[in-house]
Amino acid sequence: MTNEKWGRVRETLREAIGTSNFSNWIEPLVFSDFDDGIVTFTVPTSFIGNYVSQHFGDQIVYQMNQAGSQVKRLRFSVNGAAPRAIPARPAANSTEPVDNDKLPGSPLDSRFTFDTFVVGKPNELAHAAARRVAEGGPVTFNPLFLYGGVGLGKTHLMHAIAHELQSRQPHLNVLYLSAEQFMYRFITALRERKMMDFKQIFRSVDVLMVDDVQFIAGKDSTQEEFFHTFNVLVDGQKQIIISADRAPGEIKDLEDRIRSRLQCGLVVDLHPTDYELRLGVLQTKAELYRSQYPGLEMADGVLEFLAHRISTNVRVLEGALTRLFAFASLVGREITLELTQDCLADILKASDRKVTVEEIQRKVSEHFNIRLSDMIGPKRLRTYARPRQIAMYLAKQLTSRSLPEIGRRFGGRDHTTVMHGVKRIEELSMKDSQIADDLELLRRALEA
Repeated sequence: MTNEKWGRVRETLREAIGTSNFSNWIEPLVFSDFDDGIVTFTVPTSFIGNYVSQHFGDQIVYQMNQAGSQVKRLRFSVNGAAPRAIPARPAANSTEPVDNDKLPGSPLDSRFTFDTFVVGKPNELAHAAARRVAEGGPVTFNPLFLYGGVGLGKTHLMHAIAHELQSRQPHLNVLYLSAEQFMYRFITALRERKMMDFKQIFRSVDVLMVDDVQFIAGKDSTQEEFFHTFNVLVDGQKQIIISADRAPGEIKDLEDRIRSRLQCGLVVDLHPTDYELRLGVLQTKAELYRSQYPGLEMADGVLEFLAHRISTNVRVLEGALTRLFAFASLVGREITLELTQDCLADILKASDRKVTVEEIQRKVSEHFNIRLSDMIGPKRLRTYARPRQIAMYLAKQLTSRSLPEIGRRFGGRDHTTVMHGVKRIEELSMKDSQIADDLELLRRALEA
């Protein structure tokens, strides 16, 4: 195996695993050495080395052998640290026995702690529940079930709980893994006739954490074993923490008895991010990057612009900021609004809100049970004026229309009237929880 061969293998991997996976996990690998069947890569962090080994190790070894190199295993060296060998998993048709006791859970990301988790209204309950579980002590609710869309912080909270538990009570046996890994271990144990070992491992833990549990839905045998494991741990007062992309009742093909068990604890929804939370995440991340890129200047208003424009999830938001700082550093320019729009054109285009002023008006009218004509019309009764101001506020937040354009769609009102309405709702949402809840419900309905 040479650097040139690795270059060819990289291109094969790009086609096999997709551009996104390639840029996130394969691109950071730097070919270092090949000796006695062992390929050594330098990686930025141990997390990347662990993740690549776990998810792409077999494929990398296979593609290298296809390219004519006799590769047995991979090694990863973190920024010059001593390399650590991670053997590839046995292939599905291998006769080599699998020692389940030596199959660890997923590696924890050192970045995902409670200290780095930005708390806002959409996630404050989930954060508080996770904190309570992480304190240890008597089990108060079991299981803790966290659910929400991609990039809203479920995995971050799971890792943070595990880090905190291991710090507070290092004697605890905490096992964190994905539902897919649970299924892989189960199938491997069946094939190798090691079910007793499998049961022993999973039923002897103090804390079991399973990420993305929706993936076991429809897998009858896996669900059966998961159900029995669940029961044994709950009966033994062991803590279970589970995450999914939706509530237990909404997971299709999940057995009723498992659904019932998952609902018997505390089920917490991580809501879509609001503007304040997105801005908080950006400010926290920007402070970190300023220390990594000393001397790099950022103009006022850039973070606010991103928080308004990119509302999908935190993962996309953080990725955009990472790219922005890296690009500005490479070209040696200040991060201005113009540079931001140029650098993130594709992300901003994908995040462009497609909501129209007319849709907002209809949705707000339905929410407050008033006629659309009354909300748009000249009546100044508070019954109509407050929904009208809320609709104006949402039009300003969720569309690219200017204040004069929004005013024209509200019965030909002046842009200063719109400005006043937007400012009034901003003020009220900070001190009136009912208005804040109305705004969140309407925003979620419009962006769904």
